[in-house]
Amino acid sequence: MEKRGQLKISFGMIFSIIMIIIFLTFGFYAIRMFLGIQEKATVGLFLDDFQGDVNSVWQSIEGSQEEEYNLPKKIEYVCFIYSDNPEAGKHRDFFSDLKITLLDENNIAFYPVGSSGIESAEIKNLDIGGITQNENPFCIENEGGKIKLTLIKETGDAQVKIER
Repeated sequence: MEKRGQLKISFGMIFSIIMIIIFLTFGFYAIRMFLGIQEKATVGLFLDDFQGDVNSVWQSIEGSQEEEYNLPKKIEYVCFIYSDNPEAGKHRDFFSDLKITLLDENNIAFYPVGSSGIESAEIKNLDIGGITQNENPFCIENEGGKIKLTLIKETGDAQVKIER
């Protein structure tokens, strides 16, 4: 007589395994969703902080302020773009992709497109025509989740300019 191995699993055991798989899948999905919300919140916080700093410099007679902001690492560049100026400079290849994301008066966009959850926004009181005169879009690289830039307003300027 030959003996064969026999595997008997009860219905309760099979049901438990299926439930564990469902709970783990839902858990990983929820974590991914929360991380996505965190990235959007980081971008929103950047935009609020940046607008506040621009307003602070804009309200002064003259000033120069160096700033550093946090952004998600999958955003490679923060670009200032003016759709009325022609594409120019070393990031001119980004122009057509970024121009599609602009709505109404928006002048800041994130590259690559779709990396931030917020495609573009409007920052008020920027001299966007002057910033993008020689380089359109004017892009600043995100290095390790940090972006550094200098906000400048000279005597007689109506709006704030940006330098790397």
